[in-house]
Amino acid sequence: MRTLIALIAGLLCAAALAQDELPAYPRVMLETTEGNITLELDGRRAPLTVQNFVDLVKAGHYDGTIFHRVIRGFMIQGGGYDRDLKGVETEASVVNESGNGLINLRGTIAMARLNEPHTANAQFFINLVDNRRLDPQSTRWGYAVFGSVIEGMDVVDAIATLPTGPAGDFESDVPVVQVIIEKASLLD
Repeated sequence: MRTLIALIAGLLCAAALAQDELPAYPRVMLETTEGNITLELDGRRAPLTVQNFVDLVKAGHYDGTIFHRVIRGFMIQGGGYDRDLKGVETEASVVNESGNGLINLRGTIAMARLNEPHTANAQFFINLVDNRRLDPQSTRWGYAVFGSVIEGMDVVDAIATLPTGPAGDFESDVPVVQVIIEKASLLD
């Protein structure tokens, strides 16, 4: 019980620190080979996730990564692989903030993760449709939404129409013509 209380106290402290350091709604521009996408992040409802994302943007982590998974009628995913389909994940994982009241609707950005709930680190996805099945349920964690596209949804939709196929270790869903995030930058 003490361990659980200490964990919760630590998370609340970290969330408070993250909120103090972040603007309420930082904006990030993704300059891609298909066009620009502007995101507005919710630093109040997902402070740990937003802090992680902003830190990665500032460190240049996303520059030169690709959208490696594109599933028409579902989502586009990026941030974890370079042009050679080599992983560029980070060491640290982010606490899953999927219970923050934000839901996986068209145009929202959320963290990709493994089956375990607290394994998100750098990969993200943008929802092409309302994907409420990715929201948390009483019996399982969801995928943490932490912002939305405020400009460039036409670019996201264009990426979603690109032909895909197998590449590298992926059996399918990799765009035949790579979509590169040339630069990710903080706008405020």
